Amino acid sequence: MTESEFKQVADSVFQRIEQALDNSDADIDYDSNGTVLEMEFADGSKVIINRHQPNQEIWLAAKSGGFHYAMQDGNWLSQRDGSELFAKLGELVQIGGGGELEF
Repeated sequence: MTESEFKQVADSVFQRIEQALDNSDADIDYDSNGTVLEMEFADGSKVIINRHQPNQEIWLAAKSGGFHYAMQDGNWLSQRDGSELFAKLGELVQIGGGGELEF
């Protein structure tokens, strides 16, 4: 995947996440470059999502740890535990008290 293709795919991932979060109790913020999305929940916990351009990965960071996701066969899969990006994100949002998300 080229750098430009990765940017387009990552943009669509961020849009999909933002749309799902519109119906949650999470507050969201973007950095000035639009490459990092931070969610904060009523209990003060946070989930941070960023795109890691050099490795063409989407990274999640939460109290429970960090997760790196790369595109494989049309899915964003973790290199560490095989989890799928949206499933893991949904789990982390629920833990933070943001409710159940539909991606």
